[in-house]
Amino acid sequence: MHRTRLTAAVAAMALSASLAGALTGTASATPRQQPVPPQHGKSLALAAADRAADSGLDALRHGADEELVRTSVTPWANGLYFAGYQRTYRGLPVVGGDAVVLTDSTGKVRNVAAAPAPVIRTGTRATVSAAAATATARKQLARAESATKPELTVLLKDGKALLTWHTRVSGRTAKNAPSVLDTYVDARTGAVARATEKVSHADGRGYHNGNVTIDTAASSMTDPNRSGFRCGGQNGSAYTGSSPWGNGGANDLVTACVDIMYAAQRESDMLKQWFGYNGINGQGGMVPARAGLTEVNAYYDGSKTTYGRNQNGTNQLTGIDVVAHEYGHEIFDKTPGSAGNSNENGGLNESTGDIFGALTEHFANNPNDTPDYTVGEKLNFLGDNKPIRYMYNPSLHNNDPNCYNQLTSNTEVHAAAGPQNHWFYLLAEGSNPGGGKPASPICSGGPSSVTGIGIQKAGKIFMGALLSKTSSWNHLAARKATLASAKNTYGSTECLAVKAAWDAIRVPAQSGETDCGGTQNPDFSLALNPASGSVQPGASATSTVSTTTTGGSAQTVQLSASGAPSGVTVSFSPSSVTSGNSSTMTVAVAAGTANGTYPVTVKGTGSTEHTVTYTLTVGSTPQPGGCEDTEYTYQGTLSPGQAQAQPNGSYYYSATSGSHVGCLRGPAGTDFDLYLQKWNGSGWADVAVSGSEGADEDITYTGTAGYYRYVVHAYSGSGSYTLGLSAP
Repeated sequence: MHRTRLTAAVAAMALSASLAGALTGTASATPRQQPVPPQHGKSLALAAADRAADSGLDALRHGADEELVRTSVTPWANGLYFAGYQRTYRGLPVVGGDAVVLTDSTGKVRNVAAAPAPVIRTGTRATVSAAAATATARKQLARAESATKPELTVLLKDGKALLTWHTRVSGRTAKNAPSVLDTYVDARTGAVARATEKVSHADGRGYHNGNVTIDTAASSMTDPNRSGFRCGGQNGSAYTGSSPWGNGGANDLVTACVDIMYAAQRESDMLKQWFGYNGINGQGGMVPARAGLTEVNAYYDGSKTTYGRNQNGTNQLTGIDVVAHEYGHEIFDKTPGSAGNSNENGGLNESTGDIFGALTEHFANNPNDTPDYTVGEKLNFLGDNKPIRYMYNPSLHNNDPNCYNQLTSNTEVHAAAGPQNHWFYLLAEGSNPGGGKPASPICSGGPSSVTGIGIQKAGKIFMGALLSKTSSWNHLAARKATLASAKNTYGSTECLAVKAAWDAIRVPAQSGETDCGGTQNPDFSLALNPASGSVQPGASATSTVSTTTTGGSAQTVQLSASGAPSGVTVSFSPSSVTSGNSSTMTVAVAAGTANGTYPVTVKGTGSTEHTVTYTLTVGSTPQPGGCEDTEYTYQGTLSPGQAQAQPNGSYYYSATSGSHVGCLRGPAGTDFDLYLQKWNGSGWADVAVSGSEGADEDITYTGTAGYYRYVVHAYSGSGSYTLGLSAP
């Protein structure tokens, strides 16, 4: 490691470029209780998180073919751990339905956050080839330069699950702007299901930071302490040479890299020293940087940050707030939930960049760029020397919205940064901070005033909230997460300040949000071990229902179950427990109970309610190919054109019975799903689905007598289907 003291005399230059349109120990002999060793505490915390995910605690509910796989662990203040989970379906990654579980070192679940997810029902065999999907994805750009290898992925969109090919395409738009598109092509229709822009743009200014210290290798601008971080030109290679780096020229690109490395390293140091977070990406590193873009632009695209020049070509766009803004996008991208695809999510992403820009300026406290809450304040944007965003009063620029209720679905993402920027200033400084800091207006209907808690506390609360972020992140979720972060990290005073700041910008209170009162509300959590079981008819299985006191004092929790099929009885011994204790759940399956897989919901009722899911499999799990081994009381052939055949390959057979066993054999090469639906008086509703793939599908369902039909959704292949039915 070569740590150099650099003198770079880059004079502050005027700039008239738009940041708005494009910015982005030993055993003791005494009887005293010993503290929990850190590693042991971490193990308890993660075990509790995994039990919650496996059991489907509350919002962590998932279907029998789905799993929540732990992908990240981030230690936090007060012995807390954030565990991030990615949903999978039959081994495929799922976009959406991700989750974060906050637990403590005693093994208590403190909080659960999950993106909404429907029960996933889809085949996993593509009818559109990977090559065809890639070609479609590349056509979304005017000039596609590269594309990653496509991967089969389940995309959750508008409450439905789609099998898609996911690829990331890099290139240029029709307006010749750089673009990186996360593209999802429907694997059955070939249509583009979603294309999300990964480039977060930002114009800024390159200016002199004075005599600064940066970390470099002896002969290249490569950071020896932060993995992946280097700075160089547009070819991606780090600049080489020796200290002192740069010649002080306004457009010298090595000098530009001095500015970039200084700002990015200060941001990384701020995260560690103020928040205890391990650098920009949470793992001690960050993406590399490139200087010398011959455009009025700076951006983050998921793999690097890139910096251009100002509109007049007088200097490079490498100011502290601009660089920290771009790496703020990486923080947003690398925390759970990544960057979402909605306009509101995009505004929160842009605001995150602005917040980390302000935090880095305050941490660096460089006299050449004194800390403030404006963005691009030295840009000379339209020749008036005004900033392009004002965090304390966003409306000062182009009448950008100050308040949440002023946002619409069409608000441009940089303007949509306004409400959260406004919230952060109110939380950090208050509505009337004094000391030369500007007053900040309160939205109509908010409190009369807000008292700030300081930027360091505000920043740590915000960082803690980002660690609970999911792909469905919006202002309402941010309110809940920051309240929980404030209470868990500090206490009631800070929590109340967070609440007042959200109230001041008109983000309404949410059901289940943290109570900021001095006395913690009584609460508990549930877990099952095991969370699933396979039982033959006439036998039974047991599972331990564990409860944990997560808030206030212990309370009585009444246990119950619902969703068990006919012939299955669920009982608890004891039927109620004091939180912190356990009960044994017995699942008894009567002889004659139909084979199948059934989700059983276990509910605990106390001062509040929590649920977990027990997945019960009765008999042998049906496997593709089972059609040859079962006797049926009816066999019939369904062909296209018969029995209400649908153009997309759906076939219907109606039957009246109380119990149903169905098996369908399709032509070779077929992939389809077999559904059983029941008439509810006004329409058809799914009551069972085969849940496998291939040319044979089995389905079992036991329910009340009524009018049912079998529905075949064929995704590939054609020809006749043989349906076998058994109704005991």
